[in-house]
Amino acid sequence: MIAYLNGKIILKKDRFLIVEVGGVGYKVFVSSQTLLKLPETGESVKLYIYHNIKEEASDLYGFLTYGELEFFEVLMDIRGVGPRSALDISQLGSIDKIKERVLAQDEKIFEGIPGIGAKKAGTIILELTGKIKMLDKKPIADEAEDALVQLGFTRADAKQTLTMIPENIKGTEERVKFALKNLGK
Repeated sequence: MIAYLNGKIILKKDRFLIVEVGGVGYKVFVSSQTLLKLPETGESVKLYIYHNIKEEASDLYGFLTYGELEFFEVLMDIRGVGPRSALDISQLGSIDKIKERVLAQDEKIFEGIPGIGAKKAGTIILELTGKIKMLDKKPIADEAEDALVQLGFTRADAKQTLTMIPENIKGTEERVKFALKNLGK
């Protein structure tokens, strides 16, 4: 089972990229949000992978942070949500924004996603609400910490800097910006 790839981007398309690792090219499906954050073709990339093995296929889905992968796996546990739908849902915005809208019972968040009508949206919100509450109770991977590590800082430096952030700064982007100022970047 493939869980992580570190290699060079060979090709970028709408819904996937090809990453070369040790002379082998891996086709990795990604969300449009992830695609926008990736480096250019020819540059290296590190991706957390969800390896979906089925009788007729073996697909890889890539994420820049472990938190994104965890959220994708939570979506995959929902009845009637497959990997493509989970990827479409995960590209609706930041994990925090999606959680916020789901907890607010906002079914309109799923408008425009193929295969998700009003009935399925209601089911997803119902199941996802419980899973989000359970996820929030256990310590989940810190997206800001993962982002700082991806930017080249040690995990220890990232953790140390993130502990100094005031409690009123909550979003991942804001936390990373604050941490970068403190780390001198």
